[in-house]
Amino acid sequence: MPASIFLLALGSNRCGRHGTPRDEVAAALRLLGGRSSPIIASEPLGPSTRTFANSAVLIESDETPPALLARLKAIERSFGRRRGRRWGARVIDLDIILWSGGAWRSPTLTIPHPAFRARAFVLGPATAIAPDWRPPGSALTLRHLHARLTRARAALTGFDPREGP
Repeated sequence: MPASIFLLALGSNRCGRHGTPRDEVAAALRLLGGRSSPIIASEPLGPSTRTFANSAVLIESDETPPALLARLKAIERSFGRRRGRRWGARVIDLDIILWSGGAWRSPTLTIPHPAFRARAFVLGPATAIAPDWRPPGSALTLRHLHARLTRARAALTGFDPREGP
């Protein structure tokens, strides 16, 4: 398979052998290589109460999407990730968000990631490194999707993050 570009999302909200959640994300970014976004802090989803450290990275790989997924799961295990409660605390979470090959669907993997459009902690970092990427089946770029999401949240909460505190 010729080299493809993958957009990956990274997150951590539990200390591990590399240190704080931010340190865990930084260690995973070093291991993956590629071009990465800044690491941001974000509120947790679901029952977890711990703040997440999140980032995104563009990597080039000649792996198929399932082969890359297997490698990412091995990295998660090597960082100490264990299966547990959905949306619970985790040392590292590595997700394939987009692939330059378009869409992929199998029993264990769906690309584009099914929930990325609703997650500012994915779209914000992704926009920092790939603002003009158009997901398959979308007329909108990542920049546009992020703007729509943050504008919609600002309208619901009355807070516009572009205005500051």
